[in-house]
Amino acid sequence: MNPFAKVALFTVTAVAEILGCYLVLLWTRGGRPAWLLLGAAVSLGIFAWLLSFHPTAGRTYAAYGGVYVATAVVWGGLVEGLPPDRWDLIGAAISLLGMAVIAFGPR
Repeated sequence: MNPFAKVALFTVTAVAEILGCYLVLLWTRGGRPAWLLLGAAVSLGIFAWLLSFHPTAGRTYAAYGGVYVATAVVWGGLVEGLPPDRWDLIGAAISLLGMAVIAFGPR
């Protein structure tokens, strides 16, 4: 899988996971309607399905974790209105650097 496709797959997988969890959070904390749980189940089902497209488990999931961290920082800014501060951005950059070393390092 080429590097851009790999990062795109990581990112879409992370968005599906975060969305599913966020919908549950809205329902439990926000007093929102229970039908959000259906959307959460669908999103988390898509997340699990997307995981099946990753070529291997251990190393791939470790690399995915770095993209998840960066995606969660962006989500906080775009969806929750919590713009990242410099420490959030530094942490996300470190996570992405770790992802790049794991995913794209020579084997």
